[in-house]
Amino acid sequence: MPTLPTMSALNPSDEKQDNAIHSGHMEAGVNDSAFANDWKVVAEEGRAATEAEHNLTLKQAIKKYPRAIMWSVFVSLAIIMEGYDIVLLGSLFGQEAFRKRYGTFYPNADGGEYQISAPWMSALGNAPNVGAIFGALANGYLTQRFGYRRVLLVSLTAVVAFVFISFFAQSVAMLLVGEILCGIPWGVFATMAPAYASEVCPTALRGYLTVYVNLCWAFGQLIAAGVMQGFQPMTTQWAYRVPFAIQWVWPIPLFCILFFAPESPWWLVSKGRMEEAEKTVMRLTSKNMTSHEAKQIVAMMAHTHEIELEAETGTSYFDCFKGTDLRRTEIVCFVFGAEIFSGLQLGGNPTYFFEQAGVPDSNAFKFSVGGLGLASIGTMLSWFFITAMGRRTIFVGGLFLSTCFLCLIGILSAASGSSGSSYGQAGIVLFWMFLYYSTIGPVSYAIISETSAIQLRSKSVCLARITYYLAAIVCATISPYMINPTEANWKGKTGFFWGGTCFVCFIWAFFRLPETKGRTYEELDILFGQGVRARDFSKCIVDAYADEETNRIKRE
Repeated sequence: MPTLPTMSALNPSDEKQDNAIHSGHMEAGVNDSAFANDWKVVAEEGRAATEAEHNLTLKQAIKKYPRAIMWSVFVSLAIIMEGYDIVLLGSLFGQEAFRKRYGTFYPNADGGEYQISAPWMSALGNAPNVGAIFGALANGYLTQRFGYRRVLLVSLTAVVAFVFISFFAQSVAMLLVGEILCGIPWGVFATMAPAYASEVCPTALRGYLTVYVNLCWAFGQLIAAGVMQGFQPMTTQWAYRVPFAIQWVWPIPLFCILFFAPESPWWLVSKGRMEEAEKTVMRLTSKNMTSHEAKQIVAMMAHTHEIELEAETGTSYFDCFKGTDLRRTEIVCFVFGAEIFSGLQLGGNPTYFFEQAGVPDSNAFKFSVGGLGLASIGTMLSWFFITAMGRRTIFVGGLFLSTCFLCLIGILSAASGSSGSSYGQAGIVLFWMFLYYSTIGPVSYAIISETSAIQLRSKSVCLARITYYLAAIVCATISPYMINPTEANWKGKTGFFWGGTCFVCFIWAFFRLPETKGRTYEELDILFGQGVRARDFSKCIVDAYADEETNRIKRE
């Protein structure tokens, strides 16, 4: 068994560690806790909490953390708005009333039709992502300073105001501005939800509730597809204005509920507010939780916090690119980038693709609704996969299968232009959506939430999401030119392109993506700190509380 050096933070007698607790690594509020002045007690209590968390079954976790589940579910509901708008815009490109209002008339052999030009399709498709980049970037700073709750409430208020611009847009340029501004709070929601879920829940629930974030995203898309199916026959301005107005349904009731949401105890510990963290843990657990158990859990958080401080983990965006955190940043960014390059631009905007592939407009909308329904089912199915198979296996396997099916779409399109081929491509896209939402899409939220260091979680998740938005902008820019009938008109042959990018993501994931299933944040800090190879993460046994002589990372 290889012996790896111990971090000094793991040695209770280390003078540097003692100084870290008493003078500067945590803010003054740490001394409010009964155990804060005795590192030995912190280590003992933290070890007990770690062992208890490892022994916690799913059923026990649900009984012990019912309120943590409830608050995580409510915070994640904000993601519905982003998922809704993404499908809304993509569907509107195929709506005749919307094209007449904001598009340009193009003559053809059948007399002509209104189309949104490829440049404007790219601009409108990218607008929410541009705004979301600024929102995610700001969220990294704001959450670190003000906490999750206050930033979330302000963002919910902002989205109510910004939807007015899209609803009353008199020109395509005004609509563009409205979508950019709406993207700012959506960027906050998308980065906050997985981070909050990972911090308020124990290891046994972490995967389920971070994956639930993706389910909310799928629900938003499904609702949008259903709404657009209902308004498709309409030819007046309300065919597209009412779908925009429906976005006001979520923020106000969510604000009223989340006003009472607890702050993340990990954030409180990072600010040295230990007694508040203990009270918050009590709020997140069942009534059977004792104050001593709460102290043990907070002690584990404090111990993890100190490990990261000893490893010189900072709190700025620059610190995400230093030392061992550079590797963690690479993983979270590539994982979220792979979501886009695995074919999401093709399957995530199915209505327009179906129409250009030759499926009639009415059937295209029906296929989209059915596909997004399959996406929701796939996300729920991923809960079983994530427990049985782990994060790495699901993600790597999902990328490989996606590569195969995307290339198959291209083959069908190149082989025949018949209606049978069109429906065949549509059927494979539906299956791809089911595959994506049962593997790549949901598990990526668990990976990025678990991989990032506690000190840098808000910023690490934000960088990952910014990577996602930048990749989405690139793909949304080039995709219309590949598929639009007034440009390259590749139709289903775009499957070859996305199959190629998906294969590149598969190669990276096979060699660089570690398994984080069942690991506490302390253990992950040590595994990353000691530079364990990605494919060896699942083989290692870690004792986070061993002293300098006996602390080892052993391989099974």
